[in-house]
Amino acid sequence: MNRARKGLGLILCLMLAVCVFAGMTVFADGAEAEYVSNMYSTFWALVPPIVAIILALLTKEVYFSLFIGIVTGALFYANFNPVKTVTSIFEVMTAKAGDSWNMGILIFLVVLGIMVSLMTKAGGSAAYGAWASKKIKSKRGASLATVGLGALIFIDDYFNCLTVGSVMRPVTDKFKISRAKLAYLIDATAAPVCIIAPISSWAAAVTSSAEGSSIDGFAMFLQTIPYNFYALLTIVMLVTMAIMKLDFGPMGVHEKNAEKGDLYTTDARPYANVSEDSVSSKGRVFDLIIPVIALIACCVIGMVYTGGFFDGVPFIQAFADCDASVGLVLGSFAALVITFLLYIPRRVITFRQFADSIPEGFRQMVPAILILVFAWTLSGFCRDQLGAGEYVGALVQGNATATTLLPAILFLVALGLAFATGTSWGTFGILIPIVLAVFPEMSQMLVITIAASLAGAVCGDHISPISDTTIMASTGAQCDHINHVSTQIPYALIVAAVSFVGYILAALIQNVYIVLPITIVILLAVLFIIKAVVNKKANA
Repeated sequence: MNRARKGLGLILCLMLAVCVFAGMTVFADGAEAEYVSNMYSTFWALVPPIVAIILALLTKEVYFSLFIGIVTGALFYANFNPVKTVTSIFEVMTAKAGDSWNMGILIFLVVLGIMVSLMTKAGGSAAYGAWASKKIKSKRGASLATVGLGALIFIDDYFNCLTVGSVMRPVTDKFKISRAKLAYLIDATAAPVCIIAPISSWAAAVTSSAEGSSIDGFAMFLQTIPYNFYALLTIVMLVTMAIMKLDFGPMGVHEKNAEKGDLYTTDARPYANVSEDSVSSKGRVFDLIIPVIALIACCVIGMVYTGGFFDGVPFIQAFADCDASVGLVLGSFAALVITFLLYIPRRVITFRQFADSIPEGFRQMVPAILILVFAWTLSGFCRDQLGAGEYVGALVQGNATATTLLPAILFLVALGLAFATGTSWGTFGILIPIVLAVFPEMSQMLVITIAASLAGAVCGDHISPISDTTIMASTGAQCDHINHVSTQIPYALIVAAVSFVGYILAALIQNVYIVLPITIVILLAVLFIIKAVVNKKANA
């Protein structure tokens, strides 16, 4: 059935490409000598990302969908000249991948992957788990410790899922927390935490999405953090439910069964015979903490260095004027050196293990790199070669209703797209270039709308059964995947509903210091109402 569905998706893709080609050929006017696109600054400039979105929904294959979107953009740009179409694809792709800013982001991701591999092997996470098992005295403490560790490991969601699961699973088992609840705690502190962490693989991906515009991608990302309602409210919900000891819906059933000794509820035990990965027995808690602190500190130093801080520029100004791409590369390399000096002299890991982590770290980041390169290429055609910015900007200019509703609408669009494709990176790689074309540079509405796109992408990724992060959360918790997805969806949708209201208010008020507290109060009110209903049913 799965193969048949993929085959059908492929046929639909080919048919759509043929229809677009056939329908648009009539617009070619022979001005091919200069290769000036007839679709420049028209509706057709938006067709490539629309094609990518539709195909992603139909096929669930983000790489293939992005590539077809690229081909469509190349056809439009080349006025359907087949030779120019092929050459322009690789000209734009190599220009984007070879850009100094983009190359710096890719190098940072590779170094980050290497550090993740090293920290996993060193055993610092396992040492934290051993320490936590001695200090934690209650179920509430076990839940909060899991959330705390997830927040600490914010540099990468993959590392977060697998590390938090392996470390905290013995602790949560001890206090009878169901595997489904553990999987939720892991998943809810992976992408939602990474998307609001300035030094993370996610920050690098978002920053790179502004490539090709005059906007400072890193400064833009920092401004979106307080408006990322889904990520912030998810953390608030985690802490509040742990303190209130609140569980409801399918998760409530799993937790009640866990209290009786059944951590799984269903008969599915997909990880019953899985052996744990071997890690160093010499690892200590600081073998986890020091590399993370070193990465943060060195990246900050690297960024202010590129901003002229050591030449007398004030710190805030240097941070605002920094070259984030170069700063992240310098900082991550310095942190890698510190990690080497921390592990090797103490023989926490061998030199061979350190060397093996280099290709392992690179392999971990290949999917992310591929998505970024394709997204850069697609946005290059739409924004630079087809003038999508000029068209969309003129379309919404002066339309107050469309402008006000756009953040909330894009939140839902990003949620649906990420849910269907299982990738948030591919989602905001498609949507951010479109948003950049709508609003004035670094305007408050631009920040709010990009934050809404990021929040929706994270939410969709969070609840998607085909998301790699969701799958790894199930793996880390050793929980049946369907149990994990079905139990966490009600929790995530509550946060999503409050976030949707928040983006409507944000577009109207445009003041995060007013809107964020309002959304937190709404969420807390909803949770207290649910708590009252649960208690009433329990006492009935």
